[in-house]
Amino acid sequence: MKKNFFLNAVIIFTIAALFSINSLFAEDAKKQLPAVKVKDLTGKTLNTKDFDNDGKPIVIAFWATWCKPCLEELSAMSELYDEWQKETGVKIIAISIDDSRTSKKVAPLLKSRQWTFEVYLDENSDLKRAMGVSNPPHSFLLDGNKNIVFEHNGFAQGDEENLIDEIKKLTSAK
Repeated sequence: MKKNFFLNAVIIFTIAALFSINSLFAEDAKKQLPAVKVKDLTGKTLNTKDFDNDGKPIVIAFWATWCKPCLEELSAMSELYDEWQKETGVKIIAISIDDSRTSKKVAPLLKSRQWTFEVYLDENSDLKRAMGVSNPPHSFLLDGNKNIVFEHNGFAQGDEENLIDEIKKLTSAK
C-alpha cells in the first residue's frame, strides 16, 4: 500500500512538473496579431495579416463612435501622431467595433476629427473576439514582427504618454 502511495505521488509530482515547465514555455511564446478579415471605409475586405509598417511598431486601437473614452483616446493620439511617427516610425490603426447599423457614422466622424491614421471596420467583432477585447477603448502595441508586446484597456488623460513610452522602449531596443 505504501509503495502504491509513493508511486502515485511520484507520478503526480512528475505530471505537475511537466505542466509547470510547459506553462513556462507557453508564456515565452509571443502572442501575434491574429489573421482576421476587416473592411476599410470603402467596404473593401482586408486581412489583418496584411497590416504592415516595414518592421516598425503598430498600435491597434479598438474604438466605437458611441464610446466617449475612445474618442478622447484617439483624439489624444491624433494630436501627437506626427511627432510619434517622426520619432519612432509607429503606425496607428484604429479598428471600429461599430456594428452595421452604426458603422455608417465612422467616416463622417473621421472627417470631422481630421484623424490621419488608418481606420478599419470590425462590424461582426471577429477581430475584437480574436484579440480578447471586451470593452473599448482597448489598445495593443505590436513590434515589427506583429507580436503583441503591450496592451491597455480604458483611457484616462496621460495614458497616451504611457503608450509612447512603451513605443520608445520598443524602438530603442533595436
